Amino acid sequence: MSFASIIERIDSFLWGWPLIILLFGTHLFMTVKTGLIQKEVFKAIRLSVTKDPDAEGDVSQFGALTTALSSTIGTGNIIGVGTAVALGGPGAVLWMWLTGIFGIATKYAETLISVKYRVKSEDGSMLGGAMYALDRGLGKKWLGVVFASLAAVCAFGIGSMVQANAIVANLRQNFAWDESPNGTMLMYTAAFALSAMVGLVIIGGLKSITRVSEKLVPFMALFYVISCSVILVRNADVLGEAVRTIITSAFTTTAAGGGFVGSTVATACRYGFARGLFSNESGMGSAPLVASAAQTRNPKRQALVSMTGTFWDTVVVCLMTGLVLVSSIIKHPGIDGLSGNGSELTTLAFSMIPVIGVPMLVIGLVTFAFSTILGWYYYGERCAVYLFGEKVILLYKILWIISIFVGSLVELNLVWNIADLLNGLMAIPNIIAVLLLSKVITEETKKYSGEHIEDRDDTEIPVLRNSKKGVLL
Repeated sequence: MSFASIIERIDSFLWGWPLIILLFGTHLFMTVKTGLIQKEVFKAIRLSVTKDPDAEGDVSQFGALTTALSSTIGTGNIIGVGTAVALGGPGAVLWMWLTGIFGIATKYAETLISVKYRVKSEDGSMLGGAMYALDRGLGKKWLGVVFASLAAVCAFGIGSMVQANAIVANLRQNFAWDESPNGTMLMYTAAFALSAMVGLVIIGGLKSITRVSEKLVPFMALFYVISCSVILVRNADVLGEAVRTIITSAFTTTAAGGGFVGSTVATACRYGFARGLFSNESGMGSAPLVASAAQTRNPKRQALVSMTGTFWDTVVVCLMTGLVLVSSIIKHPGIDGLSGNGSELTTLAFSMIPVIGVPMLVIGLVTFAFSTILGWYYYGERCAVYLFGEKVILLYKILWIISIFVGSLVELNLVWNIADLLNGLMAIPNIIAVLLLSKVITEETKKYSGEHIEDRDDTEIPVLRNSKKGVLL
Protein backbone atom coordinates (compact mmCIF):
# COMPACT_ATOMS: atom_id res chain seq x y z
CA MET A 1 0.00 0.00 0.00
CA SER A 2 1.39 3.41 -1.00
CA PHE A 3 2.07 6.27 1.41
CA ALA A 4 -0.71 8.30 -0.23
CA SER A 5 -3.21 5.48 0.31
CA ILE A 6 -2.22 5.14 3.97
CA ILE A 7 -2.68 8.88 4.57
CA GLU A 8 -6.04 8.82 2.79
CA ARG A 9 -7.28 5.92 4.93
CA ILE A 10 -6.16 7.54 8.18
CA ASP A 11 -7.72 10.84 7.12
CA SER A 12 -11.03 9.17 6.22
CA PHE A 13 -11.06 7.33 9.54
CA LEU A 14 -10.26 10.43 11.62
CA TRP A 15 -12.89 12.59 9.90
CA GLY A 16 -15.43 9.80 10.37
CA TRP A 17 -16.91 8.85 13.72
CA PRO A 18 -13.85 9.68 15.92
CA LEU A 19 -13.98 13.44 15.24
CA ILE A 20 -17.77 13.45 14.99
CA ILE A 21 -18.03 12.00 18.51
CA LEU A 22 -15.26 14.21 19.91
CA LEU A 23 -16.41 17.50 18.39
CA PHE A 24 -20.17 17.11 18.46
CA GLY A 25 -19.98 15.63 21.94
CA THR A 26 -18.04 18.72 23.03
CA HIS A 27 -20.64 20.94 21.32
CA LEU A 28 -23.41 19.32 23.39
CA PHE A 29 -21.38 19.42 26.61
CA MET A 30 -20.48 23.09 26.24
CA THR A 31 -24.07 23.96 25.33
CA VAL A 32 -25.07 22.65 28.77
CA LYS A 33 -22.06 24.12 30.63
CA THR A 34 -22.64 27.60 29.19
CA GLY A 35 -26.36 27.55 29.97
CA LEU A 36 -27.40 27.43 26.30
CA ILE A 37 -25.21 30.33 25.18
CA GLN A 38 -26.87 30.11 21.75
CA LYS A 39 -29.79 32.11 23.12
CA GLU A 40 -27.52 35.15 23.18
CA VAL A 41 -26.64 35.00 19.49
CA PHE A 42 -28.59 38.13 18.54
CA LYS A 43 -26.97 40.10 21.35
CA ALA A 44 -23.66 38.77 20.05
CA ILE A 45 -24.44 40.01 16.53
CA ARG A 46 -25.13 43.47 17.96
CA LEU A 47 -21.83 43.41 19.89
CA SER A 48 -19.95 42.35 16.75
CA VAL A 49 -20.63 45.72 15.13
CA THR A 50 -20.11 47.71 18.36
CA LYS A 51 -16.63 49.13 18.81
CA ASP A 52 -14.80 48.90 22.10
CA PRO A 53 -11.88 51.26 21.34
CA ASP A 54 -10.78 51.84 24.94
CA ALA A 55 -10.15 48.15 25.54
CA GLU A 56 -6.76 46.51 25.08
CA GLY A 57 -6.16 44.80 21.75
CA ASP A 58 -4.70 45.20 18.28
CA VAL A 59 -7.83 45.22 16.09
CA SER A 60 -11.55 45.85 16.52
CA GLN A 61 -13.92 43.05 17.48
CA PHE A 62 -15.53 43.26 14.04
CA GLY A 63 -12.11 43.12 12.40
CA ALA A 64 -11.21 39.99 14.36
CA LEU A 65 -14.56 38.42 13.47
CA THR A 66 -14.29 39.11 9.74
CA THR A 67 -10.70 37.84 9.69
CA ALA A 68 -11.88 34.62 11.35
CA LEU A 69 -14.81 34.42 8.94
CA SER A 70 -12.43 34.91 6.04
CA SER A 71 -10.99 31.49 6.81
CA THR A 72 -14.16 29.63 7.81
CA ILE A 73 -16.42 30.89 5.02
CA GLY A 74 -14.63 29.11 2.22
CA THR A 75 -14.98 26.42 -0.38
CA GLY A 76 -16.37 24.11 2.33
CA ASN A 77 -19.55 26.19 2.30
CA ILE A 78 -20.00 25.46 -1.41
CA ILE A 79 -18.13 22.31 -2.42
CA GLY A 80 -18.28 20.77 1.08
CA VAL A 81 -22.07 21.01 1.19
CA GLY A 82 -22.24 19.54 -2.31
CA THR A 83 -20.09 16.62 -1.18
CA ALA A 84 -22.28 16.04 1.88
CA VAL A 85 -25.45 15.93 -0.26
CA ALA A 86 -23.81 13.81 -2.97
CA LEU A 87 -22.56 11.19 -0.50
CA GLY A 88 -25.06 11.43 2.36
CA GLY A 89 -28.24 12.44 0.58
CA PRO A 90 -30.49 15.41 1.41
CA GLY A 91 -30.69 14.47 5.09
CA ALA A 92 -27.02 15.45 5.48
CA VAL A 93 -28.08 19.10 5.26
CA LEU A 94 -30.01 18.89 8.55
CA TRP A 95 -27.15 17.18 10.38
CA MET A 96 -24.75 19.78 9.00
CA TRP A 97 -27.04 22.56 10.21
CA LEU A 98 -27.16 21.03 13.69
CA THR A 99 -23.35 21.09 13.92
CA GLY A 100 -23.67 24.85 13.46
CA ILE A 101 -26.39 25.28 16.08
CA PHE A 102 -24.52 23.36 18.78
CA GLY A 103 -21.05 24.32 17.53
CA ILE A 104 -21.80 27.92 18.53
CA ALA A 105 -21.18 26.88 22.15
CA THR A 106 -17.77 25.37 21.43
CA LYS A 107 -16.67 28.38 19.37
CA TYR A 108 -17.70 30.55 22.33
CA ALA A 109 -15.80 28.35 24.81
CA GLU A 110 -12.54 28.05 22.89
CA THR A 111 -12.46 31.80 22.23
CA LEU A 112 -13.15 32.68 25.86
CA ILE A 113 -10.17 30.75 27.21
CA SER A 114 -7.91 32.02 24.42
CA VAL A 115 -8.73 35.63 25.31
CA LYS A 116 -8.55 34.99 29.05
CA TYR A 117 -5.05 33.49 28.86
CA ARG A 118 -3.63 35.81 26.22
CA VAL A 119 -0.42 37.72 26.87
CA LYS A 120 1.26 40.83 25.52
CA SER A 121 4.53 40.88 23.66
CA GLU A 122 7.21 43.34 24.69
CA ASP A 123 6.05 45.75 21.98
CA GLY A 124 2.47 45.61 23.30
CA SER A 125 0.81 43.40 20.66
CA MET A 126 -1.49 40.58 21.78
CA LEU A 127 -0.54 36.90 21.68
CA GLY A 128 -3.17 34.24 22.23
CA GLY A 129 -4.73 31.01 21.07
CA ALA A 130 -5.12 27.43 22.22
CA MET A 131 -1.38 27.10 22.87
CA TYR A 132 -1.50 29.87 25.51
CA ALA A 133 -4.61 28.37 27.11
CA LEU A 134 -2.86 25.00 27.29
CA ASP A 135 0.35 26.60 28.57
CA ARG A 136 -0.94 29.19 31.06
CA GLY A 137 -4.33 27.69 31.89
CA LEU A 138 -3.34 24.03 32.25
CA GLY A 139 0.44 24.17 32.55
CA LYS A 140 0.80 21.84 29.55
CA LYS A 141 3.24 23.68 27.31
CA TRP A 142 4.04 20.49 25.41
CA LEU A 143 0.42 20.27 24.24
CA GLY A 144 0.62 23.90 23.18
CA VAL A 145 3.67 23.00 21.09
CA VAL A 146 1.76 20.09 19.53
CA PHE A 147 -1.18 22.33 18.60
CA ALA A 148 1.01 25.12 17.19
CA SER A 149 3.13 22.66 15.18
CA LEU A 150 0.09 21.03 13.59
CA ALA A 151 -1.52 24.39 12.77
CA ALA A 152 1.65 25.98 11.37
CA VAL A 153 2.21 23.06 8.98
CA CYS A 154 -1.36 22.28 7.93
CA ALA A 155 -1.97 25.97 7.14
CA PHE A 156 0.26 25.57 4.05
CA GLY A 157 -2.05 22.88 2.74
CA ILE A 158 -5.58 23.64 3.81
CA GLY A 159 -5.17 27.41 3.91
CA SER A 160 -2.77 28.07 1.06
CA MET A 161 -2.04 25.46 -1.61
CA VAL A 162 -5.50 23.86 -1.68
CA GLN A 163 -7.29 27.22 -1.83
CA ALA A 164 -4.97 28.56 -4.55
CA ASN A 165 -5.52 25.38 -6.52
CA ALA A 166 -9.29 25.77 -6.20
CA ILE A 167 -9.16 29.33 -7.56
CA VAL A 168 -7.06 28.51 -10.61
CA ALA A 169 -8.89 25.23 -11.27
CA ASN A 170 -12.23 27.05 -11.32
CA LEU A 171 -10.94 29.71 -13.69
CA ARG A 172 -9.40 27.01 -15.85
CA GLN A 173 -12.63 24.98 -16.00
CA ASN A 174 -15.13 27.77 -16.47
CA PHE A 175 -13.12 29.76 -18.99
CA ALA A 176 -11.99 26.64 -20.93
CA TRP A 177 -8.26 27.38 -20.63
CA ASP A 178 -7.42 23.77 -21.58
CA GLU A 179 -8.93 24.39 -25.00
CA SER A 180 -7.00 27.62 -25.49
CA PRO A 181 -3.56 27.67 -27.16
CA ASN A 182 -2.54 30.08 -24.39
CA GLY A 183 -3.94 27.92 -21.61
CA THR A 184 -0.61 27.21 -19.92
CA MET A 185 0.40 30.86 -20.00
CA LEU A 186 -2.97 31.87 -18.54
CA MET A 187 -2.50 29.42 -15.65
CA TYR A 188 0.97 30.75 -14.85
CA THR A 189 -0.29 34.32 -15.11
CA ALA A 190 -3.17 33.56 -12.70
CA ALA A 191 -0.78 31.84 -10.27
CA PHE A 192 1.60 34.80 -10.34
CA ALA A 193 -1.21 37.36 -9.97
CA LEU A 194 -2.74 35.47 -7.03
CA SER A 195 0.64 35.18 -5.28
CA ALA A 196 1.29 38.90 -5.78
CA MET A 197 -2.16 39.92 -4.47
CA VAL A 198 -1.77 37.81 -1.35
CA GLY A 199 1.77 39.11 -0.83
CA LEU A 200 0.57 42.72 -0.97
CA VAL A 201 -1.97 42.00 1.78
CA ILE A 202 0.08 39.89 4.19
CA ILE A 203 3.13 42.14 4.02
CA GLY A 204 1.31 44.55 6.33
CA GLY A 205 0.54 41.91 8.95
CA LEU A 206 -2.69 41.56 10.94
CA LYS A 207 -3.94 45.12 10.48
CA SER A 208 -3.59 44.87 6.70
CA ILE A 209 -5.33 41.48 6.65
CA THR A 210 -8.08 42.85 8.86
CA ARG A 211 -8.67 45.91 6.65
CA VAL A 212 -9.13 43.68 3.61
CA SER A 213 -11.29 41.18 5.51
CA GLU A 214 -13.59 43.89 6.86
CA LYS A 215 -14.40 44.88 3.27
CA LEU A 216 -14.18 41.53 1.45
CA VAL A 217 -16.03 39.22 3.85
CA PRO A 218 -19.32 41.18 4.07
CA PHE A 219 -19.28 41.67 0.28
CA MET A 220 -18.62 38.05 -0.60
CA ALA A 221 -21.08 36.69 1.97
CA LEU A 222 -23.84 39.07 0.83
CA PHE A 223 -23.10 38.35 -2.84
CA TYR A 224 -23.30 34.60 -2.26
CA VAL A 225 -26.50 34.85 -0.19
CA ILE A 226 -28.11 36.94 -2.95
CA SER A 227 -26.98 34.38 -5.55
CA CYS A 228 -28.53 31.55 -3.52
CA SER A 229 -31.69 33.61 -2.99
CA VAL A 230 -32.10 34.02 -6.75
CA ILE A 231 -32.04 30.25 -7.20
CA LEU A 232 -34.40 29.68 -4.26
CA VAL A 233 -36.88 32.16 -5.73
CA ARG A 234 -36.74 30.26 -9.03
CA ASN A 235 -37.26 27.01 -7.11
CA ALA A 236 -40.00 28.44 -4.85
CA ASP A 237 -42.55 25.92 -6.10
CA VAL A 238 -40.50 23.01 -4.72
CA LEU A 239 -38.93 24.73 -1.69
CA GLY A 240 -41.45 23.27 0.75
CA GLU A 241 -40.83 19.81 -0.65
CA ALA A 242 -37.08 20.38 -0.35
CA VAL A 243 -37.39 21.23 3.37
CA ARG A 244 -39.59 18.16 3.97
CA THR A 245 -37.13 15.96 2.07
CA ILE A 246 -34.18 17.24 4.11
CA ILE A 247 -35.96 16.59 7.42
CA THR A 248 -37.42 13.17 6.58
CA SER A 249 -34.21 11.94 4.93
CA ALA A 250 -32.25 12.78 8.07
CA PHE A 251 -34.23 10.21 10.06
CA THR A 252 -35.23 7.60 7.47
CA THR A 253 -33.42 5.55 4.86
CA THR A 254 -33.61 7.21 1.46
CA ALA A 255 -34.04 4.99 -1.58
CA ALA A 256 -32.21 5.92 -4.75
CA GLY A 257 -34.44 7.77 -7.19
CA GLY A 258 -35.99 11.15 -7.73
CA GLY A 259 -32.56 12.55 -8.51
CA PHE A 260 -31.10 11.54 -5.12
CA VAL A 261 -28.53 8.93 -4.26
CA GLY A 262 -29.77 6.26 -1.85
CA SER A 263 -28.51 6.70 1.72
CA THR A 264 -29.01 5.45 5.25
CA VAL A 265 -29.54 7.57 8.36
CA ALA A 266 -25.98 6.75 9.47
CA THR A 267 -24.55 7.87 6.12
CA ALA A 268 -26.51 11.12 6.13
CA CYS A 269 -25.46 11.75 9.74
CA ARG A 270 -21.79 11.02 9.09
CA TYR A 271 -21.34 13.19 6.03
CA GLY A 272 -23.52 15.98 7.37
CA PHE A 273 -21.60 16.11 10.63
CA ALA A 274 -18.16 15.76 9.01
CA ARG A 275 -18.70 18.49 6.41
CA GLY A 276 -20.39 20.79 8.93
CA LEU A 277 -17.63 20.39 11.50
CA PHE A 278 -15.00 20.96 8.82
CA SER A 279 -16.78 24.06 7.49
CA ASN A 280 -17.35 26.02 10.71
CA GLU A 281 -14.10 24.91 12.45
CA SER A 282 -15.76 25.01 15.87
CA GLY A 283 -13.43 23.09 18.15
CA MET A 284 -10.42 23.34 15.84
CA GLY A 285 -8.86 26.25 17.71
CA SER A 286 -8.25 28.30 14.58
CA ALA A 287 -10.56 31.34 15.01
CA PRO A 288 -9.38 32.08 18.60
CA LEU A 289 -5.90 32.81 17.22
CA VAL A 290 -7.16 36.08 15.76
CA ALA A 291 -9.91 36.66 18.34
CA SER A 292 -7.17 36.92 20.98
CA ALA A 293 -5.92 40.10 19.28
CA ALA A 294 -9.31 41.87 19.48
CA GLN A 295 -10.03 45.00 21.50
CA THR A 296 -12.42 43.69 24.13
CA ARG A 297 -13.12 44.63 27.71
CA ASN A 298 -13.59 41.04 28.91
CA PRO A 299 -13.22 37.48 27.57
CA LYS A 300 -16.97 36.79 27.36
CA ARG A 301 -17.63 39.79 25.15
CA GLN A 302 -15.20 38.63 22.45
CA ALA A 303 -16.33 35.02 22.85
CA LEU A 304 -19.89 36.12 22.06
CA VAL A 305 -18.70 38.01 18.99
CA SER A 306 -16.64 35.07 17.76
CA MET A 307 -19.46 32.57 18.13
CA THR A 308 -21.47 34.51 15.54
CA GLY A 309 -18.92 33.23 13.02
CA THR A 310 -20.34 29.73 13.35
CA PHE A 311 -23.86 31.13 13.09
CA TRP A 312 -23.13 32.91 9.79
CA ASP A 313 -20.95 30.13 8.38
CA THR A 314 -23.11 27.08 8.96
CA VAL A 315 -26.52 28.10 10.26
CA VAL A 316 -26.96 30.60 7.40
CA VAL A 317 -24.55 30.07 4.48
CA CYS A 318 -24.31 26.26 4.54
CA LEU A 319 -28.06 25.97 5.00
CA MET A 320 -28.70 28.18 1.98
CA THR A 321 -26.32 26.10 -0.13
CA GLY A 322 -28.06 22.93 1.01
CA LEU A 323 -31.49 24.29 0.13
CA VAL A 324 -30.21 25.38 -3.30
CA LEU A 325 -28.83 21.90 -4.03
CA VAL A 326 -31.80 19.88 -2.78
CA SER A 327 -34.44 22.10 -4.38
CA SER A 328 -32.50 22.11 -7.68
CA ILE A 329 -32.28 18.31 -7.70
CA ILE A 330 -36.02 18.03 -7.03
CA LYS A 331 -36.86 20.50 -9.78
CA HIS A 332 -34.32 19.08 -12.23
CA PRO A 333 -34.07 15.31 -11.49
CA GLY A 334 -31.79 14.88 -14.48
CA ILE A 335 -28.90 16.59 -12.69
CA ASP A 336 -25.92 14.26 -12.74
CA GLY A 337 -22.81 14.36 -10.61
CA LEU A 338 -24.20 12.56 -7.58
CA SER A 339 -21.36 10.04 -7.40
CA GLY A 340 -19.45 11.97 -4.74
CA ASN A 341 -18.42 14.92 -6.87
CA GLY A 342 -19.65 17.86 -4.82
CA SER A 343 -18.06 20.39 -7.15
CA GLU A 344 -19.94 19.09 -10.18
CA LEU A 345 -23.23 18.93 -8.30
CA THR A 346 -22.93 22.54 -7.13
CA THR A 347 -21.92 23.75 -10.59
CA LEU A 348 -24.93 22.03 -12.16
CA ALA A 349 -27.29 23.54 -9.59
CA PHE A 350 -26.04 27.08 -10.29
CA SER A 351 -26.05 26.47 -14.05
CA MET A 352 -29.83 26.25 -13.86
CA ILE A 353 -29.76 30.08 -13.90
CA PRO A 354 -29.14 31.00 -17.52
CA VAL A 355 -26.10 33.17 -18.34
CA ILE A 356 -25.36 34.50 -14.84
CA GLY A 357 -25.57 31.30 -12.76
CA VAL A 358 -22.05 29.94 -13.30
CA PRO A 359 -20.35 33.37 -13.07
CA MET A 360 -22.10 33.85 -9.71
CA LEU A 361 -20.65 30.55 -8.51
CA VAL A 362 -17.18 31.33 -9.83
CA ILE A 363 -17.10 34.73 -8.10
CA GLY A 364 -18.29 33.10 -4.88
CA LEU A 365 -15.66 30.36 -5.01
CA VAL A 366 -12.80 32.70 -5.92
CA THR A 367 -13.57 35.26 -3.20
CA PHE A 368 -14.20 32.57 -0.58
CA ALA A 369 -10.92 30.81 -1.38
CA PHE A 370 -8.92 34.08 -1.50
CA SER A 371 -10.24 35.17 1.89
CA THR A 372 -9.40 31.76 3.35
CA ILE A 373 -5.79 32.21 2.21
CA LEU A 374 -5.57 35.48 4.16
CA GLY A 375 -7.18 34.15 7.35
CA TRP A 376 -5.12 30.97 7.47
CA TYR A 377 -1.90 32.88 6.83
CA TYR A 378 -2.39 34.71 10.11
CA TYR A 379 -3.23 31.48 11.95
CA GLY A 380 -0.10 29.77 10.66
CA GLU A 381 2.12 32.77 11.32
CA ARG A 382 0.95 33.11 14.95
CA CYS A 383 1.67 29.44 15.59
CA ALA A 384 5.09 29.67 13.92
CA VAL A 385 5.93 32.72 16.07
CA TYR A 386 4.91 30.81 19.22
CA LEU A 387 7.34 28.06 18.24
CA PHE A 388 10.29 29.96 16.77
CA GLY A 389 9.87 33.62 17.64
CA GLU A 390 9.29 36.76 15.58
CA LYS A 391 12.32 36.25 13.37
CA VAL A 392 10.39 33.49 11.55
CA ILE A 393 7.74 35.92 10.21
CA LEU A 394 9.58 37.01 7.06
CA LEU A 395 10.50 33.43 6.17
CA TYR A 396 6.90 32.31 6.76
CA LYS A 397 5.63 35.06 4.44
CA ILE A 398 8.04 34.03 1.68
CA LEU A 399 7.16 30.33 2.01
CA TRP A 400 3.45 31.22 2.01
CA ILE A 401 3.68 33.15 -1.24
CA ILE A 402 5.74 30.36 -2.87
CA SER A 403 3.21 27.75 -1.73
CA ILE A 404 0.40 29.70 -3.38
CA PHE A 405 2.22 29.79 -6.70
CA VAL A 406 3.10 26.08 -6.57
CA GLY A 407 -0.35 25.08 -5.31
CA SER A 408 -2.01 26.88 -8.19
CA LEU A 409 -0.29 24.68 -10.75
CA VAL A 410 0.04 21.12 -9.41
CA GLU A 411 -2.25 18.26 -8.40
CA LEU A 412 -2.75 18.29 -4.64
CA ASN A 413 -4.52 15.07 -3.63
CA LEU A 414 -1.75 14.00 -1.23
CA VAL A 415 -1.21 17.54 0.08
CA TRP A 416 -4.95 17.89 0.70
CA ASN A 417 -5.16 14.60 2.63
CA ILE A 418 -2.10 15.41 4.78
CA ALA A 419 -3.40 18.91 5.55
CA ASP A 420 -6.88 17.57 6.24
CA LEU A 421 -5.41 15.00 8.64
CA LEU A 422 -3.33 17.60 10.50
CA ASN A 423 -6.34 19.91 10.66
CA GLY A 424 -8.33 17.18 12.37
CA LEU A 425 -5.50 16.40 14.78
CA MET A 426 -5.41 20.11 15.76
CA ALA A 427 -8.78 19.64 17.38
CA ILE A 428 -7.52 17.15 19.96
CA PRO A 429 -5.28 19.43 22.10
CA ASN A 430 -7.74 22.30 21.62
CA ILE A 431 -10.68 20.19 22.86
CA ILE A 432 -8.56 19.04 25.81
CA ALA A 433 -8.14 22.71 26.77
CA VAL A 434 -11.87 23.41 26.39
CA LEU A 435 -12.96 20.39 28.45
CA LEU A 436 -10.39 20.74 31.24
CA LEU A 437 -11.04 24.48 31.53
CA SER A 438 -14.83 24.12 31.34
CA LYS A 439 -15.15 25.26 34.97
CA VAL A 440 -13.31 28.48 34.12
CA ILE A 441 -15.58 28.96 31.11
CA THR A 442 -18.68 28.55 33.29
CA GLU A 443 -17.37 30.99 35.90
CA GLU A 444 -16.46 33.65 33.33
CA THR A 445 -19.83 33.24 31.64
CA LYS A 446 -21.68 33.86 34.89
CA LYS A 447 -19.34 36.68 35.95
CA TYR A 448 -20.13 38.76 32.86
CA SER A 449 -23.79 37.88 32.48
CA GLY A 450 -26.60 40.40 32.01
CA GLU A 451 -25.58 44.03 32.45
CA HIS A 452 -22.10 42.88 33.56
CA ILE A 453 -21.26 42.13 29.91
CA GLU A 454 -19.99 45.74 29.81
CA ASP A 455 -17.72 45.29 32.85
CA ARG A 456 -13.99 45.37 32.33
CA ASP A 457 -11.80 42.43 33.17
CA ASP A 458 -9.85 43.40 36.29
CA THR A 459 -7.03 40.95 35.51
CA GLU A 460 -3.92 42.57 34.08
CA ILE A 461 -2.68 40.99 30.87
CA PRO A 462 0.87 39.81 31.56
CA VAL A 463 3.79 40.82 29.37
CA LEU A 464 5.70 37.89 27.90
CA ARG A 465 9.39 38.48 28.51
CA ASN A 466 11.69 37.54 25.64
CA SER A 467 8.59 37.44 23.43
CA LYS A 468 10.75 37.62 20.33
CA LYS A 469 11.96 34.10 21.10
CA GLY A 470 9.77 31.07 20.51
CA VAL A 471 9.23 28.32 23.04
CA LEU A 472 11.50 25.98 21.06
CA LEU A 473 14.46 28.38 21.11
